[in-house]
Amino acid sequence: MAILVDADACPVKEEIYRVAFRHETPVRIVSNQRIRIPDHPLVERVVVSDAFDAADDWIAEQASPTTICITADILLADRCLKAGASVIAPTGKPFTTASIGSAIATRAIMADLRAGGDIIGGPAPFSKADRSRFLSALDETIVRLKRQQPA
Repeated sequence: MAILVDADACPVKEEIYRVAFRHETPVRIVSNQRIRIPDHPLVERVVVSDAFDAADDWIAEQASPTTICITADILLADRCLKAGASVIAPTGKPFTTASIGSAIATRAIMADLRAGGDIIGGPAPFSKADRSRFLSALDETIVRLKRQQPA
């Protein structure tokens, strides 16, 4: 089992480390540039090229039923779900096969509105409730995956 983190704009890296260390779960921090990580045997830095979507491609290739992917990127979440991975947004919202279709559709509608010049608001600011929800969702997902692994 491993946690794959789309790290460039991830606001919950410290929370990921805390939960991962408690559960002794490896973490791979994936980015286009060198990001500071804790000096810990469970944490690995993966720096990919600066090519468009290189980090997403790496994460999607590594995704499997034994991985947890942390990303706010809806299209990456879709790719990871198709590989059987569990996917959690930094807000703690899980992406599921049942919810990803509507998330992709909403993303497309918002992109069309922006392209048409419509002024629309962005996502709500990241809150303490989001951080708390994320901690709970990550902990629950790790426990569920551990139960599914053969002894």
